[in-house]
Amino acid sequence: MTKTPPTPPSVSTADQNLVLSSLEHDQLVGAKKHPIPRRRFNAPELAVIWALRIYLIFMMAVVGYQVWTAAH
Repeated sequence: MTKTPPTPPSVSTADQNLVLSSLEHDQLVGAKKHPIPRRRFNAPELAVIWALRIYLIFMMAVVGYQVWTAAH
């Protein structure tokens, strides 16, 4: 049996806003400068992202062609 780590208690938006509003400027800047690591995607997620990129390039070409044909 694998052990799952316990989930941390959730912090409400009101609590987070209260804490952030009580910090001084330099403390607030320090609190906001936590590096966020890049997310690792699995194979299906990468396939969807690449499909969307290809679709975007295709649609840009279609729109460019339509603008070009309308102008001529």
